[in-house]
Amino acid sequence: MAHDDALHDDDALRARVEQELPGTLDDLIALCAIPSISSMPDHIADVQASALWVAEQLKELGCPDVQVVAEGGLPAVIARFPAPEGQPTVCLYAHHDVQPTGDLALWTSEPFEATERDGRLFGRGTADDKAGIAVHLAALRAFDGKPPVGVTLFIEGEEEIGSPSLATILERHADLLRSDVFVIADSGNWDVGEPAFTTTLRGLADCVVEVATLDHALHSGQFGGIVPDALTTLCRLLATLHDDSGRVAVEGLQHGEVADLDYPEDRLRTETGILDGVEWIGEGSVVSRLWGQPSISVLAIDATSVANASNTLAPKARAKVSLRVAPGDDANRAMDALRTHLETHAPWGAKVTVTDGDSGQPGLIPFEGHVADAAADAFKVAWGRDAVQVGQGGSIPMVADFQQAFPDATVLVTAVGDPDSRAHGIDESLDLGDFGKAAVAEALLLARLAR
Repeated sequence: MAHDDALHDDDALRARVEQELPGTLDDLIALCAIPSISSMPDHIADVQASALWVAEQLKELGCPDVQVVAEGGLPAVIARFPAPEGQPTVCLYAHHDVQPTGDLALWTSEPFEATERDGRLFGRGTADDKAGIAVHLAALRAFDGKPPVGVTLFIEGEEEIGSPSLATILERHADLLRSDVFVIADSGNWDVGEPAFTTTLRGLADCVVEVATLDHALHSGQFGGIVPDALTTLCRLLATLHDDSGRVAVEGLQHGEVADLDYPEDRLRTETGILDGVEWIGEGSVVSRLWGQPSISVLAIDATSVANASNTLAPKARAKVSLRVAPGDDANRAMDALRTHLETHAPWGAKVTVTDGDSGQPGLIPFEGHVADAAADAFKVAWGRDAVQVGQGGSIPMVADFQQAFPDATVLVTAVGDPDSRAHGIDESLDLGDFGKAAVAEALLLARLAR
């Protein structure tokens, strides 16, 4: 069998991918050693280094057009393997920036020294989302850098800070990025060994709310009982965001339709680590509450620390509030509803100031048509089972950005991580068996999209 023909045979292509996996895993470990934390100014040079590392790998693979671009933000890599005549172009997305580590003492092993234990690779970025980069590399290496369709890689460097310059990149480099299919390898699988395509995403809108009751601090004994302190007032305001069952109480927020899947409570308890006796909040099915309904969380409060407390009535206090926006809603309209609620529910006439923060649109990603059929078949062959269509409670705003910039393209949202991956958390990890299957699935998809 000729080499090109072999790469259109499922078994032969799987063998080629598996041949590339050990070296690609070594490269993933090397990439994870670069602490490319986009939210921390001290690591901007590391984000630049990780972009250059990705660019170099693609040059070594023989990609004829590799560019590192930055449009007022952190660097992204755009690399293009031209389409053979008559073939479509597929854009493979991942991001090379990562979250901060949190408390290093809580990690079982060094977060930037990826370590294998019990079939998983532990380290920051192993799953979110440097594994996505490695999956793309393994699939392309299986074709010796000559895929049967056009392939554009778009490896972003700002996803973990809300992709602030993505819209500008999409506008200024539209000709480079325009594709028939976008594969966004940045979501989560249903479980270890159970692949998923994400079809709904919640959006994001957050803000800082400040409450002021005094123009200066007062002695709590002298004036307590008649003057409301700002911290108590803030707590009462924040408590109005939910009703007694934990449902979001902000008027005007929409609910979305989600996949009809059973999410067992014992699984949810294991994944969340909820303490015995603590009740779930909200109403409806588990997947509806996780994927289809808005949620509001208080992420942080600025106030005097317990260690530094005195008998003082605080004049001001503030909190960061995060709203997850249901699929089908609009993040800007939802932010307006949250702001209105905060401004109109202040107790005791307190002065409220709301400052908008980050926002990102929710996503509805139809899984239909010949591209979806090809993807479903490729994943079934690679994983040995049908993929599940799922939603995600987290936000991937760039999906809506791609849909808006390229409305005629098909978007597929795929995954490498699983519920045990702990993306953004302590001991983030990647299941190595699923990593291999994801690479095989992507290679098979590219082969099936060839006309």
